[in-house]
Amino acid sequence: MLNVDLVWFNAGGGHRAAADALSLAIEAQGLPWRVRKLNFTELIDPAGRFRRVMGFDPEDLYNKRLASGFTLGLTQELKLWQRAIRWSHPLLVERLAAHWRHTRPDMVVSLIPNFNRALHDSLALVRPQTPFVTVLTDMADHPPAFWVEPGTQQHVVCGTAHAQAQALSAGCPPAQVHRVNGMLLRPAFHDQALLDREGVRERERAALGLDSQRPVGLVMFGGAGSRVMKRIATALPDVPLILLCGRNEALAQSLRALPAAAPRVVVGFTPDVARWMQLADFFVGKPGPGAISEAVQMGLPVIVTRNAWTMPQERWNAEWVREQGVGLTLRSFGQIAAAVDQLLSRLGAFQQCAAAVENRAAWEVPQRLATILNARQPADAERMAEPAVS
Repeated sequence: MLNVDLVWFNAGGGHRAAADALSLAIEAQGLPWRVRKLNFTELIDPAGRFRRVMGFDPEDLYNKRLASGFTLGLTQELKLWQRAIRWSHPLLVERLAAHWRHTRPDMVVSLIPNFNRALHDSLALVRPQTPFVTVLTDMADHPPAFWVEPGTQQHVVCGTAHAQAQALSAGCPPAQVHRVNGMLLRPAFHDQALLDREGVRERERAALGLDSQRPVGLVMFGGAGSRVMKRIATALPDVPLILLCGRNEALAQSLRALPAAAPRVVVGFTPDVARWMQLADFFVGKPGPGAISEAVQMGLPVIVTRNAWTMPQERWNAEWVREQGVGLTLRSFGQIAAAVDQLLSRLGAFQQCAAAVENRAAWEVPQRLATILNARQPADAERMAEPAVS
């Protein structure tokens, strides 16, 4: 059985969610692979020295910025961060190479940005015939050295035509650029059978105090929530809302205490985002690739923002919303009340556009990986299939 390693980290929730979705998709297709999900932070710091000294993981700082909504300046900080990564490149390669030498993967699949040069170079050092693949969990690259590393043997899997064009224009050989339709989503977002049954959705909404005849908005800002949700809820006192706060219990409590004329459902951390989306009619949040893709897959038009506070790798996503006609892009959520009125006045048309977007990544990405694996030379495949340490 071939060993396929999926590399993720906890900076935001999208990378781990994509790794989980890909693992489940590989299993569902019955591919004869042993999938090993690897936390990148643990790969480069297996003893946890950073956490012991600092009291937190490196990703925690980024996640706290997301929760506070204070993301201004991340473009400049990203450049400093990438400079630090280049400076530490030899050490990263050394530690990663030691891991690959011990565990002998048959394919390494990265679902993270910024560290793909180190992942590629370390694998090439000790396992030169092992394919290295990067699956973008963003709709667009943010070059240079974010997702795509030209001049290497890196395979790149792109979920949009825009990302594919970026990879090709950066100089990646066409044979190493693989186009799929959409972002990786967990199986729950591809299965609407339960609430599609007659009356189920209406009964569940009624049980929550939501009128089946009034459009319901779902507000979500990732697993850490965001304080901007309180601003949105305050501006929409007459709109029924489902507010998903993630692990931000303080935010959830403040939203529950907020007066409103329309019914509100405030939810803490939940693994069942797909079901809550099935109960809503439109989505409000940041232009994250995962959240937008999940909402559109559930047939929800979206309202997002694009401004100086938007993370650089997510800015093109707002253009995708416009191009696909699946919602509205605002300069700020100060315009949210007027935007909701505008969206609801054309809700049917927006919903039709959302329904027309086809996301097949959960099927197509494993097939692209299988093609890459099958393209190896038989002698290489036979040698590399020797038992490895798990």
